[in-house]
Amino acid sequence: MDTTLNKSMKSHEVITPTDLINHWQGHRGLTRRTIEAFPEEAFFKHTIGGMRPFSEMIMELLGIAGPGIKEIATGKSAPLNEHFEHGNKKAKILELWDEATKEIDTYWAQIKPEQFQQNIKIFGQYEGTVYSSIFYFIDNEIHHRGQGYVYLRSLGIEPPAFYER
Repeated sequence: MDTTLNKSMKSHEVITPTDLINHWQGHRGLTRRTIEAFPEEAFFKHTIGGMRPFSEMIMELLGIAGPGIKEIATGKSAPLNEHFEHGNKKAKILELWDEATKEIDTYWAQIKPEQFQQNIKIFGQYEGTVYSSIFYFIDNEIHHRGQGYVYLRSLGIEPPAFYER
């Protein structure tokens, strides 16, 4: 790549941190509505083709999003934890989801714009930049929500419109 072009690209902002968090929180709201659409038992037990139940995918997302943003904001690394007590109650998982959403908002406000380009080793093991880690958090959520959509359709349930964020 032409270094002149590369240098000029770095000096122009394409998306603001506020735009990015609003985009992500739109996805989080859609994922929450996807969780809500599941019948209780199917949320914890329904699988297709060897994939995990949607509840386990959500545990992964809960382990990544809030703790990941907290690590980025504070610089304090913690091991990845994808197991949260929920008593096989969808309502408890929705509560955990809402708590994570608040945690994301709290710690997002502490991230300085210049941090987005910094290198990081998230959860002590995944190397990249702050922005590439955040993109991973978002992309991973979209990926798993897509799997949830397949599950819902296989159950005869229309998932929430993907564009209503």
